[in-house]
Amino acid sequence: MGEHMFYTRPMRAEYRLEPCKSALNAVRGMPFKWSLNPYMGCAHRCTFCYVRHFERRADRPWDERYGASIRVKTNVVEVLRAELARPSWARETVSIGAATDPYQPAEGRFRLTRTCLLALADAWTPFSIITRGPLVVRDVDVLQEASARAEVEVYFSIPTLDDDVWRTTEPGTAPPRSRLEAVHRLSAAGIAVGVGMAPILPGLSDRPEQLDEVVRAARAAGARTIWANVLHLRPGTREHFLEALARDWPEHVERYEQLFAERAYLPASVARPLQEHVRAAARATPVRHVASPARRQVPELQQLQLAV
Repeated sequence: MGEHMFYTRPMRAEYRLEPCKSALNAVRGMPFKWSLNPYMGCAHRCTFCYVRHFERRADRPWDERYGASIRVKTNVVEVLRAELARPSWARETVSIGAATDPYQPAEGRFRLTRTCLLALADAWTPFSIITRGPLVVRDVDVLQEASARAEVEVYFSIPTLDDDVWRTTEPGTAPPRSRLEAVHRLSAAGIAVGVGMAPILPGLSDRPEQLDEVVRAARAAGARTIWANVLHLRPGTREHFLEALARDWPEHVERYEQLFAERAYLPASVARPLQEHVRAAARATPVRHVASPARRQVPELQQLQLAV
């Protein structure tokens, strides 16, 4: 694993330093009631990113321009602490990373996610993180402290280990095996860590052997939970993804147009077998318990060149 850990791609993004009025966002129709996003916009620029849909609805750049401008919420920590101090705060779980990756390259410079985690830990508030960024390992000390006070979960998005699919559809992210090493390090530090295989792309990353490879690697790294979801294409995401598909895999365009004809979500006949396959593979693959001293401290990854 180690040879991939310190890889990064050069990124160019404009950073807009702007204050925010609120930090916590009320969420409906999801397994969590609150979300937190220290940044808006994402330099990862994944071709399938569902956030493009919401950016289009808000009349903001959702096409190739998405990710070129990142909003940095300069006062998010102060606002968050004030919200957590309210008598009405019930310490419900906060999801971090629902609308942008909290460990994208900007975090190496601005450290807003780390200071938000400190605020949540001080308020004994449970939280979960979803990320593609191995920089989260830098904050293992905060994650351990928070875990001693409330439920903390970290999920890495690793939809495939296929290098070609990864490089083409996730142009600004760290390699999947770099993320697997981060899973290993967090697991060794006693952090509850899982892997989300999302999105699975029909014809590109959905072969049984591809799915099994991710499940085996995730379990070997110490992932306690593994879940999967398939691609969905709502307006904004749809146009961008299909344009990228026509450029990179033109032979698949006709099939995707048929699969997503007049619909945003894959038919159950396609989606359900993929999800069931991942569930069965996860059940058949035991969790690898990483032996480590209790409360082991993992050094900060100074060599992660994620600052910009």
